[in-house]
Amino acid sequence: MNAPKPQRQRIQRRALHGVLLLDKPLGLSSNDALQKAKWLLRAEKAGHTGTLDPLATGLLPLCFGAATKFSQVSLDADKAYEATLRLGQTTTTGDGEGEVLETREVAVTRAQIEAACAQFTGLISQVPPMYSALKHEGKALYDYARQGIEIERPARQVTIHSIDILDWQAEQLTIAVRCSKGTYIRTLGEDIGRVLGCGAHLSALRRTASGPVTLDGAISLDALAAMTEAEREDLLRPPDALLADWPEQRLDAAEAARFLSGLRRRLYSPSGVADVSQVKVYGPEPQAFLGSAHIKGGELIADRLLSPQEVQALLGTAA
Repeated sequence: MNAPKPQRQRIQRRALHGVLLLDKPLGLSSNDALQKAKWLLRAEKAGHTGTLDPLATGLLPLCFGAATKFSQVSLDADKAYEATLRLGQTTTTGDGEGEVLETREVAVTRAQIEAACAQFTGLISQVPPMYSALKHEGKALYDYARQGIEIERPARQVTIHSIDILDWQAEQLTIAVRCSKGTYIRTLGEDIGRVLGCGAHLSALRRTASGPVTLDGAISLDALAAMTEAEREDLLRPPDALLADWPEQRLDAAEAARFLSGLRRRLYSPSGVADVSQVKVYGPEPQAFLGSAHIKGGELIADRLLSPQEVQALLGTAA
């Protein structure tokens, strides 16, 4: 007779509110990284701020509790990457995971590399790669690609704010890229290689910033696992960390209560109140973050609100 299997102990989840800056390791999907961190923190509610490919490392802001309401802010924000290109070699996937399609001699100068990078700075059109998570008829493009099926993809407009050469040694080129959301660095690497005439693929990618948050203070999963629960919780930044570069509007206690109920608030300034598309809103206490809003026609209009319970929980954490 088989012995009964021991019952797995249920984890007691808890309400946590904040942002964890995770340094995602190579080979792990964004969702797997999220679930590991969520388990370590015993968090009730969590979400990430946009997929970082398994073959990429670096900054992955994770949102817990009230912070999940602002994950779209990070998703829409500009990003920064360090990308290493293997010059002289193209692959089926545009990165090191694919099969080599062609190998060519690399005979380029730094001036040619700088000119190629400059060609892709500013507003450009990109055709998303087949090996991407974009959906076509409910299925990811990479599923079609693995079956050898090519799907026509419309070009999209993205903005490359800057490309800086960090290192160049023969066939290896490392660049720092600041770009808008939706930019495919793999495609950028292939395009630079095409202009240089030798071809290229992306051999390594590391995200260094997302909006106002950077790798500064980010932690690895291994380091997180080695901490006590209290130490892990201390790493959480407040939900407004994702809105750090937004202008601020502060309300008195009575106005804050009305704002949290969803009512529009009339603002007054002797010189008039300018329209603002994004503003973070606070009550009278220094850490009383209430949510996000916009200002139109002199009115403060709520976009994403914290609940009164969430506001009090954050005030208690700050105390």
